[in-house]
Amino acid sequence: MFMNSLEKATEEGRVRTAQVSIVENQGVWFVMWNEIKEDGRSEQETWYEGLHWDEMMSSFREGVFMKQCGGFKPLLEMSVSEVDGLDGRAAFVQMLHFYSEKHSNEELYEALRQWRWKQASRESKAQFIVATNRLLKLISTFVPQTEEELLQLPGFGRTKLSMYGAEILALTAKLPQNGLFPLTWVEEKVDPMEFNAWLMEEKERKRKAEADKQEIKRKLLEAISRGEQLDKLMEQTKVQRRNLLLWIEELDRDGYDLESYIEQLLEPIPAAERERAWRAFQQQGDRYLKPILQAVYKEEELSAKDADRIYEWLRLLRMKFRRANAMKSVEAS
Repeated sequence: MFMNSLEKATEEGRVRTAQVSIVENQGVWFVMWNEIKEDGRSEQETWYEGLHWDEMMSSFREGVFMKQCGGFKPLLEMSVSEVDGLDGRAAFVQMLHFYSEKHSNEELYEALRQWRWKQASRESKAQFIVATNRLLKLISTFVPQTEEELLQLPGFGRTKLSMYGAEILALTAKLPQNGLFPLTWVEEKVDPMEFNAWLMEEKERKRKAEADKQEIKRKLLEAISRGEQLDKLMEQTKVQRRNLLLWIEELDRDGYDLESYIEQLLEPIPAAERERAWRAFQQQGDRYLKPILQAVYKEEELSAKDADRIYEWLRLLRMKFRRANAMKSVEAS
């Protein structure tokens, strides 16, 4: 199916040759490496034997990349490094993430996670919207001491700086830094083979995550078509209740008709409360839910558990409100 020759110059001025090949036999894939040693012996390695194309290609790319790092050069150009598919900035960002996964300050990382949890609760946001795990890893690895250093971390822009910069710097201020800013020195500290293997793992992780995402959507749509309540959806999808609302919002954005299901979930909510919330959306907009909650209820009426359930139906009502506004816009045009 495929064969390429490679050469490697030795210190004695000689040239060692090798061949890499991909073979298919009755549905079974093989990746073979055949190398001619200094004494003229032929040595063969089997890098892969199995049924799966993706696994076979992963073994091929990783094996050839390792040989290239060892000095072999292909006679016919071929791209086996995951870095080749990235532009300079993207490759550098990925390198920072790779380095931070191996060198983060775990005590600081845990402190940042606790801060994020409290902040997300105050803002009634999902935690990843406040800051992703990867961003927290970057902060806990490079320990920025100033606003300028924070802004050098991928994913930390001026909006996040204005909202969270002071609190984050309060956590990092008294800790030593793992290298100075700018972070261009990281490239020298990264092993190319380890980095390429990590990129391949990341690619596979994203592929699997997308497949899992589609499976959750399928299960959700089937359960929604049966009119099942959120507790039942949690049981079937193994998704936390808070995250279920995020999934339903995504399905709504994808264009699925959830109007009757949303109406069913909103039915237990007293009409007067729904009307007050609707008016609040009209007056204050639909970006943030906390002002809507405060417009509908007095603080003394709420407990932490009540607030969680209220935010649930406010999210559902917001979907209905946005759909109604979208229809008005279409009719007006």
